[in-house]
Amino acid sequence: MTRYLSWQYRSLAIALASLLTPLGFGCTSPSSDNNPQASATPASSTENQTATVHVAVVPWQSREEQQKKLQPLADYLHKSTGRKFDFQITKDYKTSVDLLVNGKVDIAYLGGSTYVLARQQNPNVEPIVAPIDQTTGRPWYSAVIAVNTGSGIKSLADLKGKRFAFVSPNSTSGYLVPMVKFKATGINPERDFASVKYSGSHDKVQADLAAGVVDAIADEKPSFLRSQKSGKLNTTKYKIIWESDPIPTGPIVVSTKLPPQLIADLKRVLINSPAGLVDVSGTQSAGYTLTKDSDYEPIRQLKTSLESNTGAAK
Repeated sequence: MTRYLSWQYRSLAIALASLLTPLGFGCTSPSSDNNPQASATPASSTENQTATVHVAVVPWQSREEQQKKLQPLADYLHKSTGRKFDFQITKDYKTSVDLLVNGKVDIAYLGGSTYVLARQQNPNVEPIVAPIDQTTGRPWYSAVIAVNTGSGIKSLADLKGKRFAFVSPNSTSGYLVPMVKFKATGINPERDFASVKYSGSHDKVQADLAAGVVDAIADEKPSFLRSQKSGKLNTTKYKIIWESDPIPTGPIVVSTKLPPQLIADLKRVLINSPAGLVDVSGTQSAGYTLTKDSDYEPIRQLKTSLESNTGAAK
């Protein structure tokens, strides 16, 4: 599949836009992590055609597990382009953005929300491809709210007075989309929940649910189902009570300062990559498809709506 995604997102944009209703209140914006990690000098020089290409990756799972799963992709890119690719799993979502926008890495594997943030801070970054979800056969996935069935939570309204965990304030499925849903249904997490936590990654938010630290979580559906299948989350004890409309999968984003030929090569080899290579979330993808900035307009609109209403409430 080598066509752009715009036609695929027309219905998606309409669906997500339905959440953009006037919101009567806001909550204090959660703080973001700072102090980006140090990184080697990026391989953006046109003279050095063999320099290592440094890739920042948002922390979706435990660092060791995610690094191991992404190694076949690094090996494939090395074999296909002749360059070595160094994938570094950053300590938090914001660090991946900082490394890319400040020119500390050449490429970043981001979520939709973190891509929009990176583009806002530096227009010289662009998405080139997005993974195709192996289950849906499309370049999108969904956010979910999952609960401990013993908590008595059966609907979003039942979340009031309960302990809740988001993934990160920069996560699309683990914060942005569920938060917009909460606002649209009159739920204010800071006011209505007993406690609110930011676990840091999808693996960690699931671990907090399993450990009984919280009663409910925001998560992405593929990761949650994968944990149920592996036995980490018992299917009778933990269940999904809400699922979002489709969300664009996180893109691979490059600095436009990279040599044009390298960018073209990356598009080509990723589009032609074998099925089964793991994407940023740890999901075996069904390949990649070309993408561009406008494909993430639904995410941008959700962020703008949420941020504007939060600001108005301060």
